[in-house]
This record gives sequence, C-alpha cells and structure tokens, in this order.
Amino acid sequence: MKGLKKQRRVQIILLAFVALTVSTGLIGYAMKDGINFFRSPTQVMTDPPRAGEVFRIGGLVEEGSIQRGQSETISFRVTDTNETIPVRFTGILPDLFSEGQGMVGTGSMQDGIFIATEILAKHDETYMPAEVIDALKQQGVYQDANTDS
Repeated sequence: MKGLKKQRRVQIILLAFVALTVSTGLIGYAMKDGINFFRSPTQVMTDPPRAGEVFRIGGLVEEGSIQRGQSETISFRVTDTNETIPVRFTGILPDLFSEGQGMVGTGSMQDGIFIATEILAKHDETYMPAEVIDALKQQGVYQDANTDS
C-alpha cells in the first residue's frame, strides 16, 4: 500500500512538471511576436530587417525634416545622430511629436522607407504627470527639478 502511494505521488509530480513545461513553452511561443524592442537607425542600416518584418524604430525626429503630405500623410526622418532613416506615416500624430524630440514607430521597411503604422512620441526623463506633481506637493515631498536646492 505504501509503495502505491509513493508511486502515485511521483506520477503527480511528473505530470505537474510536464504541464508546467508545456504551459511555459506555449506562453513563450505566444509572446514571441509581442515582445519587440525598438531598433536605432544604425541597427536598421547595419542589420536590415527581413522583407515585410514588422519592428519598432526609435530615435530623434531630425530638425527640418517634417513634410506634411496630402490628407494625413506625414514624412520625416528619424536619426540617432549616426544614421538617418526616412519615415512615412498616415494618421494623426501624438501631441508631443515635434522636431528634435524622441519617437518610437511601429511598421516595416519598403523600398528604403520605414512605413509606420503607429507613432509614439517620447518625452524626456524629467517628465512627470500633473496629477503626480499635485499629490507630491500635498505630501510636502515635491522638489522642482528646475530649482537648485
């Protein structure tokens, strides 16, 4: 009787281990396309993406490069100060999007142009939402980054 309980316990542990391994593999496979870090223009130029590959590109919007086209089409160049990639986007740009500011775009390369399907404007690391500033002021712990203490 003792041997049967021990055998059953080993079977349950093995079954749980196999189930855990299979579920981890399935989660990893499902997330394979969802995890994509952005590439810099230099990385795109040195290691070109596969044809039709959707990826993210990040960098600064080059000064003087924004050109508004017909309807909602906008062309500009994104740079990392080493390489520059032309970008074309059709849609409404985020409010923080401007020349000299950081951006991340999702899309694919077509004939040497990055065709973006989504554009995100990046703000600097000193940005803090107004609600957070107000809460910190109420707690008496807020220090303005622009003042020297």
